[in-house]
Amino acid sequence: MEELIVERAAIGYSNALIIEELSLSIPKNKITTIIGPNGCGKSTLLKAVARILKMKSGAVYLDGNAIHRLDTKEVAKKMAILPQTANAPGGLKVYELVSYGRFPHQKRLGSLKKEDYAAIDRAIEVTGLNEFKDRPIEALSGGQRQRVWIAMALAQETEILVLDEPTTYLDMAHQLDILLLLKRLNEEEGRTIIMVLHDLNHASRFSDYMIAMKGGELITEGPPAEVMTCLNLQQVFNIDASIVKCPFSENPICLSYQLC
Repeated sequence: MEELIVERAAIGYSNALIIEELSLSIPKNKITTIIGPNGCGKSTLLKAVARILKMKSGAVYLDGNAIHRLDTKEVAKKMAILPQTANAPGGLKVYELVSYGRFPHQKRLGSLKKEDYAAIDRAIEVTGLNEFKDRPIEALSGGQRQRVWIAMALAQETEILVLDEPTTYLDMAHQLDILLLLKRLNEEEGRTIIMVLHDLNHASRFSDYMIAMKGGELITEGPPAEVMTCLNLQQVFNIDASIVKCPFSENPICLSYQLC
């Protein structure tokens, strides 16, 4: 069964409609990446899926239930969201921020319970942040901060992780580090990962399923081998691409390209 189904979604801001009518399914226990040119509606779609942005019409179904009808805490127990720009209050330490991920599991504002501490400790360990847990967020590098936000999402103990450009502003090594972490979470824990990436080669290498958009419309979707083709990249990005096989994943990657 699909984890998430988007049905005839119309999404936009004020009077500006970005996506007119979009339907797609996101497979369960897989890594799905949304690609497309700037302004095509990738982040807009992700915000609607995560209930950050209210849709004009249509619906998103989570395990068969219309997500807009579910209680906010119930959604937060199933889906964790990492927005494109995440900012922590000044002076906050790593452990404190990660602990915020336990909010959906608390009946009232109060002290953390034994299971909360266990979830926080595990999230910090999985993301390799043990040596930084007592440090202020502002004292960390960009890659370390991104790990903290992912740790907070993991502390929610959700089946779904939604990430909007999780590698933005990171150098090559830190980008790879974050994507390998997400891949491990998917393979070892069966987490469903839904993310937006600008780097086509990262998207293809680390995805099981890809969704290509342009102008608010779905152009194509499927495994990387079906999406990362010369014809599709020409249609979506207006580029003439040279496609080769990635030596690490066997998925297709773009060796180089020129404008059509």
